[in-house]
Amino acid sequence: MLGPWATEMVRQLLAWIYPNACLVCDALEQPPEWLRHGLCGPCYRAITGDGHESCPRCGQTIGPHTLVDGGCPHCRAVSFPFERVFRLGPYTGRLREAILRIKAASGEGLAEMLGRVWAESRGGLLPCSEIDGVVPVPLHWRRKWTRGYNQAEAVARELARYLSLPFWPRVLRRVRSTPQQLQPSRAARRDNVRGAFCVRRGAKLAGRTLLLVDDVMTTGSTLSEAAQTLRHAGAARVFVAVLARD
Repeated sequence: MLGPWATEMVRQLLAWIYPNACLVCDALEQPPEWLRHGLCGPCYRAITGDGHESCPRCGQTIGPHTLVDGGCPHCRAVSFPFERVFRLGPYTGRLREAILRIKAASGEGLAEMLGRVWAESRGGLLPCSEIDGVVPVPLHWRRKWTRGYNQAEAVARELARYLSLPFWPRVLRRVRSTPQQLQPSRAARRDNVRGAFCVRRGAKLAGRTLLLVDDVMTTGSTLSEAAQTLRHAGAARVFVAVLARD
């Protein structure tokens, strides 16, 4: 994995070679449409322009008149160990394309950009004054070594930096390598990640309010297991921030 200085050097080199290439669609675009985030105008508007209502409890897309007292129809019967979910948008279109790109070793710069975009466009929705630390969902060391970095960590790092929140990347560890979440049911996905996380020894979480960050939420099984692990270690509340809700 490249260090921060090496990553920045590579980014500046690519910006010099391809000064106007959008990080999502590779389109060449000239100012004033070109945005400082490294995204072309259409990609930036598509990624930040979530025009759908979403359930505050699970982040799922809902209709404009859906009752969400106690959750939406998708989550009302489900128990979550986190308070609520904040999303950048649904897992479709340009946002989905961006997320697929950050799952490659070359995607760290884009993942950081998405963290900054999230903070700028959705940061005002977070209860920042109540959050004690930002915690990314960790990858198992073998997957992180294969990919070269953890995309959730890159997103969380920039989100925390732009919102001036403490960043705690080492609080949570993934101690079990789990298969890709291809199971069709919520119960199967929950079983797949059971016992996958632990809190590092010496972490002081008693009474803390944490923001747990990941790239995509599908059924919420991974985030639930991670949040439950944090709660068992003493965290009082856990909020969730994701790039997209599938």
